[in-house]
Amino acid sequence: MPTPPSRPRFGALALAVAGVLFALYPATRPWHDESTVDGATRAMTSGWWVASHLFAMIGFVLVTLGLLAVRDVVRHTRAERLAFAAVVTGWIGVGLVLPYYGAETFGLHAIATTSAAGQPVDLLDLVDTVRYHPVPVTTFGIGLLAFGVSAILTAVAVWRSGVLSRAGGVGFALGFALFLPQFYTPAAIRVAHGLIVAVGSVWLAVALWRGEVAARPGGEPPA
Repeated sequence: MPTPPSRPRFGALALAVAGVLFALYPATRPWHDESTVDGATRAMTSGWWVASHLFAMIGFVLVTLGLLAVRDVVRHTRAERLAFAAVVTGWIGVGLVLPYYGAETFGLHAIATTSAAGQPVDLLDLVDTVRYHPVPVTTFGIGLLAFGVSAILTAVAVWRSGVLSRAGGVGFALGFALFLPQFYTPAAIRVAHGLIVAVGSVWLAVALWRGEVAARPGGEPPA
């Protein structure tokens, strides 16, 4: 049974929106010296702390819809198994990443707000406890690595499919393969990385939109 035309296009739109959200994530995140009480309080009590991290969480959810759409478009090519593996790996990665994002987004915001209100809280110790507890930080790292693998599998599937632009898949893989390392870089590089993820996601979205059309009878594979 052929894939309904609306599904790949819905996935393309989800990817495009995700790209915008991943660009907004570091661009709107409050950047202060979080190794000091004053800096951590200023960053984590801000409404933009919650909003920016929500952008990332929603972005990850939307990207998984894009991966499913890629699999739909290439399902009748030799890349179908790789695309399916990318979907499964991506879902696992996102499932491991989101709990950590939730704890950092809402937990640190609540702790910092309590501290700012003058209640007795050792802010920096609690921040470190939330961020660096072995279990959450390990699942977060594994999740991001899994999603990086998913992005690379997606790029290979796109490359082999013959119905999607190869450049779109490469750009998408580059952004998410660098997602974990960028956390250890300065703010400016993290903002630049957000733009890389945005460009890669939107590029793949355009490839997906065009590829869905080209995959129909009479269509031509995109360059």
